[in-house]
Amino acid sequence: MGDILITDDERDIRELISEILIDEGYTTRLAGTSDECMAQIAAEKPALMILDIWLKDSNMDGIDILKTVKRDHPEIPIVIISGHGNIEIAVAAIKQGAYDFIEKPFNIDQLLVVIRRAMETSRLRRENVQLRRGESQSAEMLGDSAAFRTLKSQLDKVTKSNGRVMLTGPAGAGKEIAARYIHANSNRASAPFVVVNSASIEPERMEEVLFGREDAGRGIEQGLLEEANGGVVYFDEIADMPLGTQSKILRVLVEQRFQRVGGNDKVQVDLRVISSTNRDLSAAIAAGMFREELYHRLNVVPIAVPSLEERREDIPLLAEHFIETCNKLQGLPLRKLAEDARALLQTMLWPGNVRQLKNVVERVLILGENTGEISAKELPNSEDGGGEEGRIVLAGGLATLPLREARELFEREYLLTQINRFGGNISRTASFVGMERSALHRKLKSLGVVTTNKAGGRVAYIEGEDE
Repeated sequence: MGDILITDDERDIRELISEILIDEGYTTRLAGTSDECMAQIAAEKPALMILDIWLKDSNMDGIDILKTVKRDHPEIPIVIISGHGNIEIAVAAIKQGAYDFIEKPFNIDQLLVVIRRAMETSRLRRENVQLRRGESQSAEMLGDSAAFRTLKSQLDKVTKSNGRVMLTGPAGAGKEIAARYIHANSNRASAPFVVVNSASIEPERMEEVLFGREDAGRGIEQGLLEEANGGVVYFDEIADMPLGTQSKILRVLVEQRFQRVGGNDKVQVDLRVISSTNRDLSAAIAAGMFREELYHRLNVVPIAVPSLEERREDIPLLAEHFIETCNKLQGLPLRKLAEDARALLQTMLWPGNVRQLKNVVERVLILGENTGEISAKELPNSEDGGGEEGRIVLAGGLATLPLREARELFEREYLLTQINRFGGNISRTASFVGMERSALHRKLKSLGVVTTNKAGGRVAYIEGEDE
């Protein structure tokens, strides 16, 4: 639960509050002066502070302590108490970051309500920090394909700078993992990584979520930008951000400061911005749905994250990684991939990209056998086009063709799939399909299949068709 540090110059008051809180199941620490208070904080950060405004025989009063703690430990909620309370003191305390203000003599029920709310706030903040740390550790980049190596090389070049990065690519391709990789390998790695999911936040709440809120009744509630101070803010699917918010984000990028909703003071922040999109922002700009100036501010270093289709060689490695992860986090069976399963995974369609592959692996581990290798027959859709064991049900178009045309069409599609599966490597393809390299070259030529270099590696296509 965490402990509560009570600082009050009146011994009877601090001990009374302590006894009440102990009866409610809390643990407490006590301080009678500012020096004792700061020493307690230095020894171990409390989950919550109850702080008197007036402290006799102290070097600092409650407002001074409040400012210091909020500067060094902004995540600690502080409840201010005072026997000399008035609206001016309450406003001053709230403006400096106090969670709430209670006037002496206080009502015990009122005190407990405030403490419970403040402790819940403290718990959520600690969990958010722990989640950010855990997610940062999941920024591992896995792959060995040419497309993956190109991506990783580009990411490595931007990790040590503060340049803004725009990640583009289809949904599920791993844009957030790429963003976390940049953060984890930057000089901001120990600072927060905060995700702004532009699509999931209600438009009418977007500004409050980003900039926070400030009012005399509820105090200061930090927004995501303030939580990210010193670290990285990641705008996921930036194209879904409301137009009105876009103009305010543009101002933050220029000034590195903003106002909380309902507040008057400017909040200074030091942020590195990474954004991502799976949409064509040029089209969104032309349609008046995205601000062109914001696009140019965010798109300083554009990096394309390849689809799983472009890195089929990496599929077995990724699948094995997801098997290990499911075993560690969920206790699912630690199984190996059979060779036929590896081959089928590399030839399947993956419109959902890496995210879809992860879901497929998890589903197989949950529904499949508990032991032994994962075989091709356990994979979803592995029997699409399959009937009785040992038979293949032909697709309608193929079934209507004469044998020679059907065989040629099958060979062309089969070899296209295998070449792309092996990243355009003719030697590995020839070995897998059981042909001599020279014979494979002749077969490809007769079928009108050509290979060419494209960004991230080699691909195969049918001569005369668009690449």
